Amino acid sequence: MFVKKIFRHIWPQIMKYKWSFFLAFLFYAFRIFFDSILKTFYFKKIIDVISTPSIIKGFVAHELIYLVIITFFILLGGYICSRFGAWCMVYFQSNLMRELADYSFGKIINNSYNFFSNRFVGSLVAKSRRFVRAFEVMHDTFIFNFWSTFITLLGIFIVLFIQAPLIALVFFIWIFVYLFIISFFIKTNMRYDIAKAEADSRVGGRLADVFSNIFALKVFSASSREKILFGGVTQNEQKHRDKSWYFKNKQDAMQAGLMTLVQTVVLYLIIKLWIAGSMNTGTVVLIQIYMVTVFDRLWDLGKATTKFMEAIADMNEVIDIFEVKSDILDLENPEVIKMKRGNIEFKNVSFIYDSGQDVFENFNLTIKSGEKMGLVGHSGAGKSTITKLLLRFMDVSSGAIEIDGQDIRNITQDELRKIISYVPQEPMLFHRTISENITYGKPNATEEEIISAARLAHAHEFISTIKNRYDTLVGERGVKLSGGERQRVAIARVMLTKTPILILDEATSSLDSISEHYIQDAFNELMKGKTTIVIAHRLSTVQKMDRIIVLDKGKIVEEGTHKELLAKQGPYADLWNHQTGGFLE
Repeated sequence: MFVKKIFRHIWPQIMKYKWSFFLAFLFYAFRIFFDSILKTFYFKKIIDVISTPSIIKGFVAHELIYLVIITFFILLGGYICSRFGAWCMVYFQSNLMRELADYSFGKIINNSYNFFSNRFVGSLVAKSRRFVRAFEVMHDTFIFNFWSTFITLLGIFIVLFIQAPLIALVFFIWIFVYLFIISFFIKTNMRYDIAKAEADSRVGGRLADVFSNIFALKVFSASSREKILFGGVTQNEQKHRDKSWYFKNKQDAMQAGLMTLVQTVVLYLIIKLWIAGSMNTGTVVLIQIYMVTVFDRLWDLGKATTKFMEAIADMNEVIDIFEVKSDILDLENPEVIKMKRGNIEFKNVSFIYDSGQDVFENFNLTIKSGEKMGLVGHSGAGKSTITKLLLRFMDVSSGAIEIDGQDIRNITQDELRKIISYVPQEPMLFHRTISENITYGKPNATEEEIISAARLAHAHEFISTIKNRYDTLVGERGVKLSGGERQRVAIARVMLTKTPILILDEATSSLDSISEHYIQDAFNELMKGKTTIVIAHRLSTVQKMDRIIVLDKGKIVEEGTHKELLAKQGPYADLWNHQTGGFLE
């Protein structure tokens, strides 16, 4: 079941390199045939010649030379097949690991925003990397252990069936019993391996969570507490690891017992047949070498199967992620975007979170084309939910959101987000250069455009003082920059992307008052002719908006201009009067 599910995802990638895939198996099959079957058989023939009394010594010498020459070509054939097999293997595996890494990345990032909100990023990273490494283990194990063992057993059985039918029959029955018993252990241990892989992912997730919040850990002197919490996670991992390893020890013990049993039986039969004159010395040696070869293969097979199942468990974890049904889906035949002016309408919108929290019920709101609208209200009022619904990070439970009369669910998410620029309260920067971060929304921007956008955002001033200027790496999530600098880079990015709809989620909150003054001027220029939504915690941000909407528990309780709302002495005036330093208390 697990293997079938995995191959449903990786087989199309394998078929891109099918010739190297199949040739690797073919060359390694011939290598095993030459090295493990034919070579040993001709050693047996050499022993037969040496151990046979002969008066014609010249004939013996001639026969030995003939056998040595054949053996040389067998060894040469094995070497050539090994080299060609290795080349095919490297070509196939290297290319496929890249394909699978790209495939995994594509599948994961295609999930909805909500998917990432509910998962540890570190755990996703660990699982994605293990997916590729697990395939490498699976493929190596399959070709070097499973395939090699199958060819070896098949070849040995054919030779023994011709040379010693009774021994071949005993081997056949024993191998059947051996594989049946070991398969039981493998299936049982698979459950332990899956649980162990999941526990390992939780450890990775915990590490990433703590490391990404190291500032909070230091500020609150929480090292001791986090060590205790982390110890609980690693203890759980150890519990699952112990179950898996102890069960594998039982499997090893069973393997050793079965091998001892058949070795004793075969040795007894060999001695009996040799005494009876039914078997010569060469055949005795042949059977002994084959028996050692079979035991080595099967013992390695047991170990390899354990590694294979661990790899299956690792891949299964990621496949489960691949098969998560996205809660935000595009239509199979989406409409072409028909946006003309940027008029936004929320029509009888209801929205309930998965947790059951009811945010909106029959919510209606119209934002006219080119209108600058502010959204204010206490935390939890629904301000950010409005922007997430508009960006289709979440879909409405009922009702519709339309842009110029077109339901946003009828166009693709990518097309929708190409017409909306968004500046969040917490700037989103990649561990790349400042230039790459500014051009993220417009990768083909010229140097002049980049600098112009940075000047408008008042980012050029600080960028010019840095050694590498626009080629400076900003660190993970922009940690090498201050909060205000990160925000200005994020604003410059939006300055560069000329979209008809603009969302500012308290975009100036990390700036000092002087920088904010300059950027407000830039925003005024940026907002001209655009439909703009400004989420405000600092009410001074929305004083000049065309209209201000006051939200409370998902409902519009008041709307109007700044002056109109103050004159009403309603909820907005209360918010304004209760501010300290421009922020809501």
